[in-house]
Amino acid sequence: MEEPKYIAIEGVIGAGKTSLAKKLAEKLSAKLVLEEFEDNPFLEKFYDDRKRHAFQTQMFFLINRFKQQEQFNQEDLFTNHVVSDYIFDKDQIFALLNLSGEELKLYESIFPLLKRDLRQFDLVIFLQASVDRLIYNIKKEADRLKKILPGLILES
Repeated sequence: MEEPKYIAIEGVIGAGKTSLAKKLAEKLSAKLVLEEFEDNPFLEKFYDDRKRHAFQTQMFFLINRFKQQEQFNQEDLFTNHVVSDYIFDKDQIFALLNLSGEELKLYESIFPLLKRDLRQFDLVIFLQASVDRLIYNIKKEADRLKKILPGLILES
């Protein structure tokens, strides 16, 4: 079996995806690709009114994730590995949870067009954790997230 070159870490929020991706990338001297949710200008509005801002928020994530993942198609002469803290298909899960009607239909017509030319990961590592551990990890990040997204309400 050939050594995996493109590796993704997946799991629910608080499972430690980014931490593991950073450590693995460092160990492998790999290119690190992290999800950039903080740059989404619609995210704060989405948390204020999900239904009204879901489509803009989702489309921003879709295009941003596509641009990041598209980089995998280009060979990098200086790195042998790529490690990411998400997979492109994750975007569909959030779309199904947040979009409906014509917006979901439009999204579902765009997603496969973008996905078809993206390189698939050789290895996906799915992290699991207990509910108590996830809550602990999320609370640990709460202050950082509140600074980035002041409108975000984190309930205990």
